[in-house]
Amino acid sequence: MSDLIEGSRVTITTASGAQALAAGLADAPTARLLLPADAPRDVWEATRRLGLGGSNIAGILGLGGKYTGPRHVFEEKHGRSTFKGNEAAEIGSEIEDFIAHMFTKRSGVPTAEAPGTLVHVEHSWMRVNVDRFTFERPGPASGVLECKNRSEYQADQWEDGAVPDAPAIQCHWGMAVGGWDHGFVAALVGGNKLRWSRLERDEEMIEYLIDYCGRWFQRHVVEGIEPPADGLEATTDLLAKLWSVKAETIAEIDVAKAKELRAKHAEIKAREKAIKDELRLVENEMKLLTAENEVAQAGGKPAWTWKGNGTFASKQFAEAHPDLVEKYTHMVPALDVDRLKEEQPETYAAFRARRLVVPAKGI
Repeated sequence: MSDLIEGSRVTITTASGAQALAAGLADAPTARLLLPADAPRDVWEATRRLGLGGSNIAGILGLGGKYTGPRHVFEEKHGRSTFKGNEAAEIGSEIEDFIAHMFTKRSGVPTAEAPGTLVHVEHSWMRVNVDRFTFERPGPASGVLECKNRSEYQADQWEDGAVPDAPAIQCHWGMAVGGWDHGFVAALVGGNKLRWSRLERDEEMIEYLIDYCGRWFQRHVVEGIEPPADGLEATTDLLAKLWSVKAETIAEIDVAKAKELRAKHAEIKAREKAIKDELRLVENEMKLLTAENEVAQAGGKPAWTWKGNGTFASKQFAEAHPDLVEKYTHMVPALDVDRLKEEQPETYAAFRARRLVVPAKGI
């Protein structure tokens, strides 16, 4: 195994894919093994910070959904990651074996676990931890497989052979680092449906990824320059966790910059109100057409619904039926937030959300 740790390329020239599977290793045309899969966690994390992997690429491009954006990648690479793991990530990792098994069963393409972290032979910042190698012919691995576990709410994104952007980008990144000419993405959707697709190498896309992400890595990781703000939901969530608030402290902002941002904020809020008013007008017209019915249809097909399945109006119920309030009221345990604030002010402050308030009065 010492030659693997030193990063030598490993080629399997066995006569069958089954033997390659048994060995658990394969040749990557343009990559070498940087770190074995059984390396200590702290070593793996340190190695990860020195390059960009597939999930990083999706985050940099704003395709990481509500979990990862460019700022997340920046903070992670500088040792300030706020992600502590969650149940979804744990289950996703544990279920990879099953997804790979089902992929092979349905496609007939054997797979094998990758030996560890791969690094591009020319660009040391290009790294990848592929989920599986694939073997469509005897000998070295012929491609890669990305395994995903997705909820039923995302089922429409995987229909008719479609692959959502983030998993597709991760698969292309595996091809970019390893040099393969194709890859697969397999997803277990809703816990009971397997969807998989084959993706061919796209040289134009790979050239773009290497150029854009290479410049991003140099500027924001090597040089340490913070990436600009973005409008991703993931970034909003990150910024709420990134700092411990220092009470009554002040950040001094350039007057011109402050005026610029306040003007933009006011203009966008005005547009937001106008859009909400327009939306309300359309929705009210739809409600008028629906009247007492729950479903509106056009041409024999459902157009929209207006069902009584929204939030229960507790206050209005109490006013209308005071006789029933006592009957259907029961005591439940509740956190005494006021007491916590008084007795443990620092702990209380650590878990209190931050609100951005922009006064109407100008600077």
